[in-house]
Amino acid sequence: MQAYTGFADVYDTFMDNVPYEEWSEYLAGLLKEYGVKDGLVLELGCGTGSITRRLFERGYDMIGIDLSEDMLDIAREKDMDAGYSFDDILYLNQDMREFELYGTVAAVVSICDSMNYITKPEELKQVFRLVNNYLDPQGIFIFDMNTIHKYRDILGETTIAENREDCSFIWENYYHEKDAINQYDITIYKKTEIELEDDEIETTNLYQRWEETHYQRAYELDEIKALLIEAGMEYVTAYDAMTKNAPTEESERIYIIAREKQQENKFYL
Repeated sequence: MQAYTGFADVYDTFMDNVPYEEWSEYLAGLLKEYGVKDGLVLELGCGTGSITRRLFERGYDMIGIDLSEDMLDIAREKDMDAGYSFDDILYLNQDMREFELYGTVAAVVSICDSMNYITKPEELKQVFRLVNNYLDPQGIFIFDMNTIHKYRDILGETTIAENREDCSFIWENYYHEKDAINQYDITIYKKTEIELEDDEIETTNLYQRWEETHYQRAYELDEIKALLIEAGMEYVTAYDAMTKNAPTEESERIYIIAREKQQENKFYL
């Protein structure tokens, strides 16, 4: 599982076309529909906190977990810039495959295909077991996943490039159909900065270069259902993203909703 490192510094720049406000409104609507109107909510794979912060603003007490400490540092900076105190939102640098909390939460959410980063079914089932373990009785788990259709037919073997004023990236995508693994190689270029006297910063015409390779796995909905049930959770439903419609073969992203089920030995996984 790959953590964002070099890309973390420019992540929000290149994600400025993502409709975070629309996504968070949809997510908050689902939470309320399934009985979570307030309380403590955990976001897995929170990144730079764009969804975490918006749910906090909608009245939820938030915990954000991410594998990348660089992303979490940016999330904390953004919170401070927005006028929030350091402890308004709790960020934890943990791997979602083995995360730990001090108690239970009303809901767990995971957005922006974070679950697709879990490329081994047994590890995805372990994430589901941990989620069930840390949910309140009848607590709700809402997560999205990119579909096989998106990886195979939309992204496929493509190259995407963006050139901004201070940074650029090249995204080379490959879909390995046999293993249902989507690979993307990212090359990032960012203008360097040098510190002058009196703490002044000057941006130069030199560029730093980073390379990262990420892997995501596509799962059939039936496979996700089976893993949830094997993990002890109750599968509730799935929607085509941003709708209340059932997923179709043309769905590019789906939302899955599951519910906590009582198990023996909770907190002793």
